[in-house]
This record gives sequence, C-alpha cells and structure tokens, in this order.
Amino acid sequence: MIDEAKAILSGILRSAELMAVSAKTAPKPRGIDNIKTIILDCREELEKLASFMEKLAAEHGAFFKRDAESIRKSDMVVLIGCSMVDLNLKQPEEYGVDASTALSLISLGIAIGSAVKTADILNIDNRIMYSAGLAAQKMGLLNADYVLAVPLSVKSKNIFFDRMKIGGR
Repeated sequence: MIDEAKAILSGILRSAELMAVSAKTAPKPRGIDNIKTIILDCREELEKLASFMEKLAAEHGAFFKRDAESIRKSDMVVLIGCSMVDLNLKQPEEYGVDASTALSLISLGIAIGSAVKTADILNIDNRIMYSAGLAAQKMGLLNADYVLAVPLSVKSKNIFFDRMKIGGR
C-alpha cells in the first residue's frame, strides 16, 4: 500500500524528471545542446540552498530572503542552466549584442518554458526563480554559465501564489 505522502513525493519526482526531459528536448539554435539540469530532492539540499540565498540577500536584495522561504517550503527544486556556446554566426555590428550569447540565453528561456509547461500539465505548482538559480550557481550545484531554479510544490494551496512582498517586489 502506498500512502498519500509517498504517492505525492513519487509524483513530484517523476514530474521533475519529466521537466528535465522537456528542458533537454526543447528546440535549440543550430541544434547545439547547451542545457543542463539537476534535481534537488532532499530537505538537506533545499536547506543549504535557502541558507545560502539568505546570505546573498545583503548583496542582491531582500527578495532573496523571501525566495529562500519559498525554497524551504518546496518539495523539490529543478535547476536548469545553460553554457555559452559559440554558434559561429556573422551579424551586423549595429546589433550591439553578441548573437551567440543571445541565442544561448534564448535556449535557456525555451528550456525553462518547456519545463514549467510540463509541471503545469502535471498540476505541480512551481515558480521560476533567478535568486535560487544564482545561489545554486555560486554554490557549484550545476556547472553552467547561467542557472535558473524551479521550485516544486504539491500542497492544498499554492505556496508561490501570494508570497509576502519584501523590498517593493
């Protein structure tokens, strides 16, 4: 017999794994795979991430503390990152931005969008967090040039819906 708590935790893990699949199979410029994922699936990992986020709040803003509380309340966190790749593109000088960098970051955005779409289809509450992604990157949890975090939660009420506003955000 599988009780409710075990079934929910198993469902969240399966959902996180499918989110990683969605991120990996998302379209990429020139078909170059620069996307990496990892799943934080235990309380200890989530607490370390939340504690580090609180340390970063002084430098990056009070919303890091608010988001740390959301990480603590989460069941798991999916980290999705990208590495910068040279796509060997020629571009006009007046664009003012490196096309390879822009397209690498667009790949990350598409991967994140695909992953959270999967979570949404599976009824897993989630939120995209720059703050937790930056903390995870600084902690060395995912070897990527840019990282975003997607905390996951299954509760009777969405924990990400009406978070207390801190620092005007």
